[in-house]
Amino acid sequence: MSDHLHIIKQIAQGDKNAFRELYDLFSEKVYNTALSYTQNEYDAEEVTQDVFVSIFKNAHKFRGDASANTWVYRITVNTSLNFLQRKKRRSFLQFTTPDKTLPDFEHPGVLLENKERAKALFAAIESLPDRQKTAFILSFIEELPRKEVAEIMELSLKAVESLLQRAKQNLSKKLEKQYPQRRKK
Repeated sequence: MSDHLHIIKQIAQGDKNAFRELYDLFSEKVYNTALSYTQNEYDAEEVTQDVFVSIFKNAHKFRGDASANTWVYRITVNTSLNFLQRKKRRSFLQFTTPDKTLPDFEHPGVLLENKERAKALFAAIESLPDRQKTAFILSFIEELPRKEVAEIMELSLKAVESLLQRAKQNLSKKLEKQYPQRRKK
């Protein structure tokens, strides 16, 4: 994807048409990434709105050190993680017991015959530590190149590979518990 630095510069100058153009280019990616984190369509919509508000407010801070794509993904990841933390805090402050069961999330883009397996996978992804979850979502769900994942996460390529290895091991253990009949022989 070509870089969209000029659009961000125009947004920084208050150009609403440029903002609309950036929204049109990235809203689906932002929403899908947020959905992978929140596992709730309404929450993903809220995160998507927050991401674009942040982009509009902070376009003047974009230095061009990374591509626009990387910058937007980085904002999306951080906004998603912050949203989940706020949600946990609200649950705690309201003295409600957070639901410890794994979410019953059905990704709208998954084919019907794969829904049950996808539910189990998203439930397992939800239980990963934040950095493993981010590396996994960006690499395997968003299908970004590892180099870009490293740039988004502001880590080395080796660190991302390590996070992915641990994420896959953790997911494998969790899914084997849920589906013991599918263990490797």
